[in-house]
Amino acid sequence: MIFRYLLLACALTFTCNAYAADLAVGKPMPIVEATLLDSAQHVKIGPGSGRVTIINFWASWCVPCRVEMPAIQAYYDKYKSQGLEVLAISMDDPHDVADVRKIAQSYSFAIALKTDSDFKGLGRIWRMPSTFVIDRNGILRKNGQEGVPTVDLGSLETLVTPLLSQP
Repeated sequence: MIFRYLLLACALTFTCNAYAADLAVGKPMPIVEATLLDSAQHVKIGPGSGRVTIINFWASWCVPCRVEMPAIQAYYDKYKSQGLEVLAISMDDPHDVADVRKIAQSYSFAIALKTDSDFKGLGRIWRMPSTFVIDRNGILRKNGQEGVPTVDLGSLETLVTPLLSQP
């Protein structure tokens, strides 16, 4: 009986990760869609947007997430006029929406809830924070499931700023 459960667990793991099999730096980014928190505005990120985009998965209970959000805000403030877009998707459960709204008041970039978002092309988001960076052509430049999980102002300057000057 235990063998059956282990076999099922392995099958589910491979199936869940298969959705993100083509998710690699240098390849086109899967489409991510979201309805923004407290608004009817719908955003769609992927090939053809013409904007450099940072997608950050976070949660109100995640200390590293909360530490990096002011850096993301500072970076957004500095570069939004150059075509930078930020979408922060909260991975909180629906009963924590009040906490998400309270935190969101401190930020001017777009924030959505996981329940109002479609990001299945990224596979299972298994760590917090996870930050993805997409260039103007819809190409993935940072896979949030790989490498250092957090970002700071220096890493954003190094990775994202050169993308802002590219056509």
